Amino acid sequence: MSSLWHRGPERVCPWWLCRTFDNPLRRIFHKPERIFAALVKPGMTVLDAGCGMGFFSIGIARLLKGDGMVLAVDLQDRMLEGLRKRAERAGVAGSITPTLCTPKSLNIEGPVDFALAFWMVHETPDRGTFLKEVHSVLRPGGQLLITEPLFHVSQKAFDETLALAWHVGFRMVSSPKVAFSRTALLQKQ
Repeated sequence: MSSLWHRGPERVCPWWLCRTFDNPLRRIFHKPERIFAALVKPGMTVLDAGCGMGFFSIGIARLLKGDGMVLAVDLQDRMLEGLRKRAERAGVAGSITPTLCTPKSLNIEGPVDFALAFWMVHETPDRGTFLKEVHSVLRPGGQLLITEPLFHVSQKAFDETLALAWHVGFRMVSSPKVAFSRTALLQKQ
């Protein structure tokens, strides 16, 4: 939910706003276990880029069943602090590595098996640079799920993101159904 590369404070979802949509009611529409069941398996290393307060990081950690790691990356330390507290309460803190990124780097090393960019790519001022970095940390054959909000990202803007992804070396696998979202499951070639 939060941005990694931002032009200024107006582009980043503020930490306090995250609580309005990153809450238990969200599970009605975005149940992590359903969205990621076919994509995430125990033993994997998963990148949650722009993890916010960890709604998806925690759900993915549960799917890993203690065997694997979620690299939860965000630009805002307050988001990561919220993630730490939530992960401890959920009993999955040992499977999540919160990482503060910089405006120009994820601050992680690969390899990563699966990457998630949920409702955040539109916040990055340089989508190409972001996609190149994700591509660089993914294993060959690794996958990236890009999900953008229907109400905020036009089809044209989404198609432009997909063109950038193709240019850096991703190929389209499918378009999984996710409520209120435009989606693309991409694979590193």
